[in-house]
Amino acid sequence: MHPYIHAGTTPDKPAYIMAGSGEVVTYRQLEERSNRIAQLFRDRGLKAGDHIAIFLENHPRFFEICWAAQRSGLVYTAVSSRLTAAEVDYIVGDCGARLLITSMYLQKPAAELAPLMPGVSTRLMIDGTIAGYEPFEETVARYPAARIADEVSGQDMLYSSGTTGRPKGVMVPLTLEAIDTVSPSLHLSRQAYGIDADTVYLSPAPLYHAAPLRFNMMMMRLGATCVIMEHFDAEEYLRLVEKHRATHTQLVPTMFVRMLKLPQEVRRRYDVSSLRCAIHAAAPCPVQVKEQMMAWWGPVLHEYYGGTEGNGMTMVGPQDWLSHKGTVGRAVVGKIRIVGEDGEELPVGEAGTIYFAEGREFAYHNDPAKTAESRHPKGWSTLGDVGYVDAEGFLYLTDRKAFMIISGGVNIYPQEAENVLISHPAVVDVAVFGVPNEDFGEEVKAVVQPRDMGEADPALAEALIAYCKQHLSPIKCPRSVDFEAELPRHPTGKLYKRLLRDRYWSGRQSRIV
Repeated sequence: MHPYIHAGTTPDKPAYIMAGSGEVVTYRQLEERSNRIAQLFRDRGLKAGDHIAIFLENHPRFFEICWAAQRSGLVYTAVSSRLTAAEVDYIVGDCGARLLITSMYLQKPAAELAPLMPGVSTRLMIDGTIAGYEPFEETVARYPAARIADEVSGQDMLYSSGTTGRPKGVMVPLTLEAIDTVSPSLHLSRQAYGIDADTVYLSPAPLYHAAPLRFNMMMMRLGATCVIMEHFDAEEYLRLVEKHRATHTQLVPTMFVRMLKLPQEVRRRYDVSSLRCAIHAAAPCPVQVKEQMMAWWGPVLHEYYGGTEGNGMTMVGPQDWLSHKGTVGRAVVGKIRIVGEDGEELPVGEAGTIYFAEGREFAYHNDPAKTAESRHPKGWSTLGDVGYVDAEGFLYLTDRKAFMIISGGVNIYPQEAENVLISHPAVVDVAVFGVPNEDFGEEVKAVVQPRDMGEADPALAEALIAYCKQHLSPIKCPRSVDFEAELPRHPTGKLYKRLLRDRYWSGRQSRIV
């Protein structure tokens, strides 16, 4: 299970297709190009265990570089193309990258990076070049397409998106196995999602994020064809499903919301009946949103819960979800432990911090303190999320612990109010969090992205508060609503809630009022 195998058996089959440009990269081309890049890596002195960084948009060369690193035993860090030069410099330095590849599309931050990154000895730019960078295409073309003599399996080391602080590099032990070694997670995904060489996988998300990167790499191991969207657009996504007869896809709940809010005549325009499996993760999906998607697409939605850390995972298929609405599934990697503030396990039905026992080992790169914070005295590990399990072992998320609101001594999980407000027809996106209140410590605030900023007035704010109170206890509902034209949401679907919340806590030394 590796692209080199498919390059021999189905050389002209598309490994992936770029949705916007239409560029096709076959398995033969992927094999030859990744071999040339691997030769370059060795020539520049990179050996198994060394690190490189990939600072690219969704680009046709992205996977050629990843597979070159994978077959060279390198640790490759895909860096968000939305970061500033200073943020990229931090990640590149933190991961210890010795080589960086970027593109002319990112020339502005790349130019700012040029005098930085002291540990990087090779800097390459695709689609042209600027001062401080070598031309990627010309440089790679000098190397043969033969496989390097010392192939060994490398892996990614990705950074969490920093929704609760500075990005953290997630490192798991490097095994240096044969490049076609099959991981247990691949077998698990094949069984759960029915993936094989006939799969057409539509990928609408940024490739630097863990799930799109790893799922696309998995598809290519199996000889499937991937369709890569350069940018997500709700209607264009539906058009691509029909055009390519996509069988599998992976999305985040905000993409569901944007598609559901398309006019009915637009939604009906496209045939999505080819979809057999639509996987979603990365953020909690409100029950009503998932119900509407099931009503539209049929029972094809599969959900999982996990993180870049890979320390544990839950899965749930459509039938189990319909009988356990709101769940993110039962554990398939690791064993769930729900822990209270005193560090003791909680009974069924009580919410606490979610830990995984007997899961995969990981560490936060160069940050033993953060690694220690993620560990329970019994050796379990957590992503910092809060939830509970039912009597059948199904897990339900309630929030990230960092965003829990404590108002008058009462713990409030803002995810509940967010799930209600997103269902209001006037709301496109919403964030709920705690803001200072002199009497109660914190009070509940909602920041809403409305369908029409022209309607963003006190009357709409009052209507949204009233709507929330129809569904939840008043203590869980916002006491005030502010409006923004767009919320600071990561392309992977995660919300940078701290950027909104910090505005309201500015100038305070403590969040304890």
